[in-house]
Amino acid sequence: MRRSKTIEKLKNNELVKICALGHFLPFYVAHAAEAGFDAIWLDSEHRAWDPRELQAIMAYCHQYDIDCMLRPASIDKVSLYRHLEDGAAGMLVPHVNDVERAIYLRDCLKFPPLGDRGIDGVGQDNGFQFSDSIEYTSRANENTFLICQIETAEALENAEQIIATEGVDGVFVGPGDLQLRITKNNLGFTLEEAIEKVAVLCKQYGKAWGLPVSDVEIGKKRYQQGARLIAYAGEFVTLVNMLNENSTGLDQMTS
Repeated sequence: MRRSKTIEKLKNNELVKICALGHFLPFYVAHAAEAGFDAIWLDSEHRAWDPRELQAIMAYCHQYDIDCMLRPASIDKVSLYRHLEDGAAGMLVPHVNDVERAIYLRDCLKFPPLGDRGIDGVGQDNGFQFSDSIEYTSRANENTFLICQIETAEALENAEQIIATEGVDGVFVGPGDLQLRITKNNLGFTLEEAIEKVAVLCKQYGKAWGLPVSDVEIGKKRYQQGARLIAYAGEFVTLVNMLNENSTGLDQMTS
């Protein structure tokens, strides 16, 4: 069974280098791995994926030895653990607002005695090979992770219970959703205060946390606050920036 780079890095309190992908671009997986990223945040919450496309991208992740950190479109139990069977290293689950949701997700993604995941054992995660069920399930629990997204006032209020839940490996602040709700609902706290609360709680309970960042200086600040799950770069922003730069370059050719 492939070992999760995300889990190995977190065990050593090292930065997990994450990039995002929302479209079926197989070459991206190879280049992300070559560039030294540990995980690809594969987004199916906001992007449309055919199930076979997801399976293919996960297979490429195994081929090039990079974690697939899937943000699922659905939290249906069978769908979640089938993604693990198909090769996802772990889940980045949006809108986890309370401890009941965190426990439910833990039960979906972890085998007994920690959870209640159904067993198959001959998927991509196990190299399509039969093996001892006790060994397989133990290794699967050790090499799959659950990251819960904190994106609402309710989630922030319940953050301590979510973070403390056994089987939750970490949390990920969703700054876009959280900032929207802070602004629209006049919540009375800032995004910075919310991030600091998560940072303090994760340090208290020995859990990982992180978020996406827009530039290196912000990334440095978050790392110094304790963030070890940092997403920086993705195909959408990169391609848009490239197109704008290249269009400007073409204009300069005629000036």
